[in-house]
Amino acid sequence: MAALELYTTRARVWIPDVEEVWKSAELIKDYKNEDTSLQLTLEDGTNIEHKLDPKKKNLPYLRNPDILVGENDLTALSYLHEPAVLHNLKVRFIDSKLIYTYCGIVLVAINPYEPLPIYGTDIINAYSGQNMGDMDPHIFAVAEEAYKQMARDERNQSIIVSGESGAGKTVSAKYAMRYFATVSGSASEANVEDKVLASNPIMEAIGNAKTTRNDNSSRFGKYIEIGFDTRYRIIGANMRTYLLEKSRVVFQADEERNYHIFYQLCASSHLPEFKILKLSSANDFLYTRQGRSPVIEGVDDTKELSTTRNAFTLLGINESYQMGLFQVLAAILHLGNVEIKDRDSDSSLIPPNNPHLMAFCQLVGVAYPDMSQWLCHRKLKTATETYVKPLPRLQATNARDALSKHIYAKLFNWIVEHVNKALITNVKQHSFIGVLDIYGFETFEINSFEQFCINYANEKLQQQFNMHVFKLEQEEYMKEEIPWTLIDFYDNQPCINLIEAKMGVLDLLDEECKMPRGSDDSWAQKLYNTHLKTCSLFQKPRMSNRAFIIQHFADKVEYQCEGFLEKNKDTVNEEQINVLKASKFDLLVELFQDEEKATSPTGQVPGTGGRTRLSIKPDKGRDKSSKEHKKTVGCQFRNSLQMLMETLNATTPHYVRCIKPNDFKLAFSFDPKRAVQQLRACGVLETIRISAAGFPSRWTYQEFFSRYRVLMKQKDVLADKKLTCKNVLEKLVQDQDKYQFGKTKIFFRAGQVAYLEKLRADKLRAACIRIQKTIRCWLARKKYLRKRSAAITIQRFTRGYQARCLAKFLRRTQAATTIQKYQRMCVERKRYRQKQAAALAMQTILRAYMARQKYQALLREHKAVIIQKHVRGWLARCWYKRCLYSIVYLQCCIRRMKARRELKKLKIEARSVEHFKKLNKGMENKIMQLQRKIDEQNKDSRSLNEKLVSLENSYSTESEKMRGELGRLRGAEEDAKNKTNQVSSLLEELEKLKKELRVTQQEKKTIEDWAQTYRDEMETLVSELKDQNGSLKKEKDDLNRMIQEQSQQMTEKMVRSIAEETQQLETDLNEERSRYQNLLSEHLRLEEKYDDLKEALSSNVTKPGHRRTDSTHSSNESEYTYNSEYAELEDGSRAAEDVTRGIDTSLTLKLQKRLTELEQEKQSLRNELENKEEQFQRARARDDVEFKKARGAELEYESLKRQELESENKKLKHNLAEMRQSLLGNAAANSGAPGSPAYKVLLDQLNTSCEELDVRKEEVLILRSQLVSQKEAMHHKGTMTEPSVFVDDVSKLKDSDEIKQAYIGLKDTNRLLEHQLQTQRRTHDNEVETLRGELQSVKEENSRQQQLLAQNLQLPPEARIEASLQHEITRLTNENLDLMEQLEKQDRTIRKLKKQLKVYSKRIGEMGAGQTEGQTSPGQMVEEPIHPVNIPRREKDFQGMLEYKREDELKLVKNLILELKPRGVAVNLIPGLPAYILFMCLRHADYLNDDQKVRTLLTSTINSIKKILKKRGDDFETVSFWLSNTCRFLHCLKQYSGDEAFMKHNSSRQNEHCLSNFDLAEYRQVISDLAIQIYQQLIKCMENILQPMIVSGMLEHETIQGVSGVKPTGLRKRTSSIADEGTYTLDSILRQLNAFHSTMCQHGTDPELIKQVVKQQFYIIGAVTLNNLLLRKDMCSWSKGMQIRYNVSQLEEWLRDKGLMTCGAKETLEPLIQAAQLLQVKKKTDEDAEAICSMCQALTTAQIVKVLNLYTPVNEFEERVSVAFIRTIQTRLRDRCESPQLLMDTKMIYPVTFPFNPSSLALETIQIPGSLNLGFLTRV
Repeated sequence: MAALELYTTRARVWIPDVEEVWKSAELIKDYKNEDTSLQLTLEDGTNIEHKLDPKKKNLPYLRNPDILVGENDLTALSYLHEPAVLHNLKVRFIDSKLIYTYCGIVLVAINPYEPLPIYGTDIINAYSGQNMGDMDPHIFAVAEEAYKQMARDERNQSIIVSGESGAGKTVSAKYAMRYFATVSGSASEANVEDKVLASNPIMEAIGNAKTTRNDNSSRFGKYIEIGFDTRYRIIGANMRTYLLEKSRVVFQADEERNYHIFYQLCASSHLPEFKILKLSSANDFLYTRQGRSPVIEGVDDTKELSTTRNAFTLLGINESYQMGLFQVLAAILHLGNVEIKDRDSDSSLIPPNNPHLMAFCQLVGVAYPDMSQWLCHRKLKTATETYVKPLPRLQATNARDALSKHIYAKLFNWIVEHVNKALITNVKQHSFIGVLDIYGFETFEINSFEQFCINYANEKLQQQFNMHVFKLEQEEYMKEEIPWTLIDFYDNQPCINLIEAKMGVLDLLDEECKMPRGSDDSWAQKLYNTHLKTCSLFQKPRMSNRAFIIQHFADKVEYQCEGFLEKNKDTVNEEQINVLKASKFDLLVELFQDEEKATSPTGQVPGTGGRTRLSIKPDKGRDKSSKEHKKTVGCQFRNSLQMLMETLNATTPHYVRCIKPNDFKLAFSFDPKRAVQQLRACGVLETIRISAAGFPSRWTYQEFFSRYRVLMKQKDVLADKKLTCKNVLEKLVQDQDKYQFGKTKIFFRAGQVAYLEKLRADKLRAACIRIQKTIRCWLARKKYLRKRSAAITIQRFTRGYQARCLAKFLRRTQAATTIQKYQRMCVERKRYRQKQAAALAMQTILRAYMARQKYQALLREHKAVIIQKHVRGWLARCWYKRCLYSIVYLQCCIRRMKARRELKKLKIEARSVEHFKKLNKGMENKIMQLQRKIDEQNKDSRSLNEKLVSLENSYSTESEKMRGELGRLRGAEEDAKNKTNQVSSLLEELEKLKKELRVTQQEKKTIEDWAQTYRDEMETLVSELKDQNGSLKKEKDDLNRMIQEQSQQMTEKMVRSIAEETQQLETDLNEERSRYQNLLSEHLRLEEKYDDLKEALSSNVTKPGHRRTDSTHSSNESEYTYNSEYAELEDGSRAAEDVTRGIDTSLTLKLQKRLTELEQEKQSLRNELENKEEQFQRARARDDVEFKKARGAELEYESLKRQELESENKKLKHNLAEMRQSLLGNAAANSGAPGSPAYKVLLDQLNTSCEELDVRKEEVLILRSQLVSQKEAMHHKGTMTEPSVFVDDVSKLKDSDEIKQAYIGLKDTNRLLEHQLQTQRRTHDNEVETLRGELQSVKEENSRQQQLLAQNLQLPPEARIEASLQHEITRLTNENLDLMEQLEKQDRTIRKLKKQLKVYSKRIGEMGAGQTEGQTSPGQMVEEPIHPVNIPRREKDFQGMLEYKREDELKLVKNLILELKPRGVAVNLIPGLPAYILFMCLRHADYLNDDQKVRTLLTSTINSIKKILKKRGDDFETVSFWLSNTCRFLHCLKQYSGDEAFMKHNSSRQNEHCLSNFDLAEYRQVISDLAIQIYQQLIKCMENILQPMIVSGMLEHETIQGVSGVKPTGLRKRTSSIADEGTYTLDSILRQLNAFHSTMCQHGTDPELIKQVVKQQFYIIGAVTLNNLLLRKDMCSWSKGMQIRYNVSQLEEWLRDKGLMTCGAKETLEPLIQAAQLLQVKKKTDEDAEAICSMCQALTTAQIVKVLNLYTPVNEFEERVSVAFIRTIQTRLRDRCESPQLLMDTKMIYPVTFPFNPSSLALETIQIPGSLNLGFLTRV
């Protein structure tokens, strides 16, 4: 595509600007070919017209799309030019706070001028093993790339760090070396990596100084070679230095300082050891006060000197040498203060007794007169005579300063040489990585010889850099097999020739130095004459004849010729050197010992600064010829630079370009002018130019297809992605020169990616417009249809309403007519009926009125009586209730008052913790009291109920009486009616009654008035009482509510406090547990180092009579007998000190100190454990007493049985003894005679045997006959014919069998007797040998007793008593052991006899049964056939123990632990079988009460497990298998320990198997520690397996295809040292997790332990994923957040399937989940910020800000996070108290616990398979 097509409306361009260098603008009008200007709008809204050159018409640079801004690699930009580079660096530095950026192979580092938390060990671990393009740019990434290429390509590497002063070169080099020291380690125990790092503070102290641009500016160049062995571990280092700025020793500009070491010494002058230096403040010395800035803000020079001294000590420079160095440095300061005065115009003098010169002479050990003489004079030699010439004051002062510079240069070289010696090792170097920290291109107002040499070195380095970049580009094109076109790049060889070629600047300078009267002016004229007309790079200033200009690759530099010759010669007065050589100060003589071989005093001056590489042989440099020492500084610098270039060319270089963002050291402040100057000077823009000249953008076919799939049609998509990309690209870009197809990538010219992005954006924009159009149409149509439906509905309802109204009107009209008709008829009928009813009513009313009047009068009288009765009763009750209520109210008030007082007291008491304790203690009593009160109240309520029932009964009785009275009155009324006829007689009485009635009425009225008044008063009183009651109830409710609220608050407060205390205790417990387990791991590491040291000692030293090492002891003994082992270690180390010089004594001391601390820690923990187990010991003692009583009764019973058996045995022995005596009595003559006693004894025994044999024969015959009869009865029921014949045959057989059996019996008897004789003879011989052995032991014991007695007699009385007691205790212990062995033997004998007795009883039972069966008569009829009965043998009653011989212990350990294959055991046998077998063997040793056997078995087990884990520690199955078995062994020790806490779940049989003789609590702790170590090793093994899968599976792999679009980075991936093994996916991680889980389940690992392992697994996955997310800008996008959340949901689903949701694993992924949510939420408004702050509780502030800074839109529709929003987040999170650490600690291991898990498996049921080869074990 033509470039002109891109200059359309809304296209953004860069235009030059004076202040900002480049300014962004936007086209407001399309550009046409004939236009002479561009119409632009600036970012501030200003419209301008940009004029174009009418001849060239150079259009302004196009700006990259926003999606490409902030890229990690500048070469990934589509438009590669200066403004794009500058803007990208500014955005990353200012907005994202990122100081590192790639530019192809160059790492651009911008100095932030503030410390950043990106250099910790966690960051180093995160970059270790990663490819350079996979992580964000970092100095660690460059160091890792160099380290991997060294290991892969077997080629040495170099890291070239350059930049201006203050750009951060030294810091970058320091961090690179720290990275190598951290990731590689050292090949020996000498801590070489620490020494390499320790050289930094030394070199900074003597070679760095404060300048106007940098507080810690390196004033020399250095190249450090870090050596590695074949395993790529650091073995040593070597340092070369270049061009030390010696002039700084005697002169400093304003706001600058001398070298740091001088100020450190002055600041520490108050220390006692520095009194002899006679130093004071830095302002008191000329050499330290010229810059008028003796203090650096934020730097403590006293502490810095302490750091320097510690570094000297670590590098082997002892205190005496250090004080010598400080003396020389102090002497230089005193020499600078020596005041030289004018004697006359041609001579000078030093006043006598000058204090500073005296101090100088005392410090360096020279004569005061000699030094005073030669500071003011010089010696001139001619062919015949020697003259002494006085010097003017100015020349004498210059000579003094030259001497100071020369001494400092010698001291500098000496320190460098000794640092190199300390870093040299005897191990052969396999490869090295060099770190070059060298000055960048410099140009000042006045440039002299130093700037010339610096810029010359940068020219050489730039040439090497250009060639390397060109070479890499060429290799990339050839690798991809695309057409190679020559790229034109700047070659600075002419400039180099101008400087170093024949008749060049340096050559003419050396020639002028050789001239007798050479000067700077004559040299300048030679330069003008030689180069002014022949070389275009050389120019002469217009206004000067003593300067010249050279056009360097970066800029033009004007050099002043003044001082060039003097600095190139570098001369020092030879007589002054001779005075120093005659010094009594050894160190000073050592500094100048090489001067004898050189006529020029320059020697190894800092101009070369250790210019040649120091080798292992220290005097190799001394073999140089004197001619080489006569070389000038320029010549030496050229030679050393040539050597450096040869070294760099022989290595693979890596470049770091340091940029200084501003001149005012402001944090994160970017000055575009200064940045552009440095970018041009350091070669970054040249790299961009070379890249832009070719094909800078490179895409793989898959990346291109994924990104630009939207530009393809369905028919364009083929199965071959490569062919698809080719076809589509040919349609999209017509000019085929704009791209090339390689083997694996597509190469694009500059700007083509931006064009493709424009096409993609246009396509997406068109698609968005179409989607919007369709959606808006759908919404409008939906709105129209909704309105239309609403209108139709309204019409329908309106018309229906009108129709209903009409129908209603018609119905109403008809109804009105009907109503009128019927109403009129009704009115007439009603009127008639009213008249009729009125007449009848009047009659009826009149008639009834009289009757009602009479009846009402009687009724009124009766009711009045009833009313009076009820009223009076009511009044009485009201009075009673009122009184009762008042009394109750009064009681309530009094009780309330008392309750308030009591509440006040309770509140006061509730504030103390003691009250709660008393309250809790008395709570049970109060509950009992309340219960009794409730019972009493129940009784009172029952009594009240009874009273109420009685009152009801009395009321019912009274009502019955009233009813009877009413009946009587009714009868009287009837009588009155009957007597109405007597009216006349009663009229008078009636009148009286009327009068009484009137009186009564008046009284009634009076009573009614009183009752009304009383009622009103009562109602008023009741209302008042109700109001008062309501207020009291309200007050009561308020009080109850307040009490409840207070109690609830107190309860909540207590619950919170208890929860907080519980949480704090749990936290403290976990921390203590973690600390203890870390100590265990540290202890294990130290043990391994200790073993390595012992192996080294044993291999180098042969000691006669060497004792056994710890490998033959148990880990328990090694812990508790530490002191003796420690002493042995010290003895061995002292004995081997001269031989093992390679072992660092300081390391040994550190190890010993660390071991001592670990031992003290273990001892304190053990003391705590012992205190906790005292109660258990007491309970165990009580149980032992009871057990001993029961055991005593059993032993008595067994002793009785044993006595019986012994008595029988004695009888047999007695008989045997008689026979033996009789046989031996007359052995000579008549031993075999018939009448001899022996013959009689034998005959008697033979007769006894014959009688016994006859008895047995008869029993056999009887049984045989019975069997025959039974057989006949079974086969023939009635066959009894010819019995006599059958009997005769049987008797015949019987006689023949008797003869045969008698003969056999006699033979057996003879054999038995012979065997008994032989047995007795052997027994006798054994007894004789035993007696001899006992006699010998008695003799030895007697001699030992005599020796002890003689020793005791020599001791004092107290010691004699103690020794005798100790001896007696030992003797009793031995006797006790012997008796125990005898008792065990007797027990075994008893068991054998019992077994025999059981066998005999079984046989007797079988014989008795046979005789019973034989008693059946021969003629008896048997109805059923008799089947043969199979009597099963009773199984042996095993006790769950395994017996083995002591000599088989090694075989047991070998077969069961060392040679066991976990895979077969886990699949085919029960889980934990080795643990069960070991514990059963341990039980048998405990049963035998053999403490030595128990100890050796446990020791061998522990050591063997450690050995197999050390051998196969990287095999997950092996580690998991032994973790499971170690835990099971630990559980068995607890389960069968006899402790009640562990015996709750045991069966009665298992309780019988508990250990009876030994308490193995201490060994349980040792085995628990071993289990912790195995667990940690399991976690490490698991982490090594999971680590390569996590990033690829969780971040890089697209689990949801098509969601995360590929960003057009075009990043050139760096090569990896590891071949691509295939991409890991999330399924790979899940499969690996399944494998881990199934393996642990097969091995029988405890479920709780599996949960802890899974929790640790998920923590590692979450931590590694989050760390990589925080270090990878390309992963921080919205789509990647969705991928992460989906992957996390898959992990949660895995947990749910395995039933592990409660193990806490999900919580460990919370930081990762919140980071993924942070990528997806809105990030614009303050509400969004508040939501983010409340959501991201598991992330730290640094992590949240880092994610927001790294957030990168994948599409242009997304927006970046604004700086203001990030600042809002930081403001809201300011009050958080959290760690500033950015990355999660991937090495953190949760503290593990081993919950007790008893086994239900019975030990006696365990069978030992033959595959284990444990046939020597016997089940007991």
